[in-house]
Amino acid sequence: MTKISHLYTASSSSLQSLEDWQLNALDKFRKKMTDREKPFPCIPATIGFAKNQLRFGFADDPGNPASIQQTASILKEFTKHSRDYGSYTSLIIFFNQKEHLSVEEYEQLFWDGLTGLSEIDEVEWPNEIPKDPHDPLWEFCFHREKYFVYCATPAHKNRQSRHFDTMMLAITPRWVLQEFMKKETLASRLKNQIRKRLQHYDAIPIHPDLNSYGADDNFEWKQYFLRDDDTAISKCPFQRLLGTFKHN
Repeated sequence: MTKISHLYTASSSSLQSLEDWQLNALDKFRKKMTDREKPFPCIPATIGFAKNQLRFGFADDPGNPASIQQTASILKEFTKHSRDYGSYTSLIIFFNQKEHLSVEEYEQLFWDGLTGLSEIDEVEWPNEIPKDPHDPLWEFCFHREKYFVYCATPAHKNRQSRHFDTMMLAITPRWVLQEFMKKETLASRLKNQIRKRLQHYDAIPIHPDLNSYGADDNFEWKQYFLRDDDTAISKCPFQRLLGTFKHN
C-alpha cells in the first residue's frame, strides 16, 4: 500500500487534488516569491522557490487542536526526507484560516502550536540543545532536527515581510542555515542584502530582535514571531511547559 504524502512542491502533479483555499495560498506565495518590483527580503527563500526545493503542507484552522497533529505529521515527513530536497529547502505550512485575529492572538496561537508539537514529538530533544529558550543556543527541535521557525499572519500590516493572507509557518532546518554561513564573506554580504530589502519591504524599521544564532545577545525564539511594531514579550511562552517534556 502506497503511503500518502503530506508534502507538495509548487509544480507537483498532485496539486489538482487540492482545495480552492490551498491553491489560492500557493498562488499568493508564488507571487510573493517571484515579485521583481518588490523582492521578498529573504533571498534564500526566493532561491529555494526558484529551484523547486521548498515543500508545502496544509493544516486546519490554527485554533483547531487537530491542526497540531496535522502539522506534526507534515513536519515529521519533511524531517525524514529534507536532505533529499536540496540545500535551500524549507517547509511551508498554510493554515485554513476561519476568523480574523489580532497580532497578539496569532502570537498566542503560534506558541501554543509549538508547545503542542513538542508534547507529541516521538523523539527526545537533542542533548546538545539547551532546554531553556533564554539560552542563546536554544532553538526549536522536532524529531531530533533543529529548526528555525518563521510565522506570518494576516494581521501583520507594517511588517509586510511577516504578512500572509492566512497564518503560515516557514520551517527551515539548521543545517540549511549552516550551509549559508560556511563562507563568511558571502554570508555577510547576504545578510546585508536581506536587511536592505527589509528596509524597503516593511513600513517600519527592522525589528530590534533580529540577530544571529549563537550570539551572546541573541535569542532565537524572539525572531520566530515578530510583532507588527517594535514591542516583544519579555519571556518565552514555550518555557512554562518545559517541566512536562520528556527530556533527559
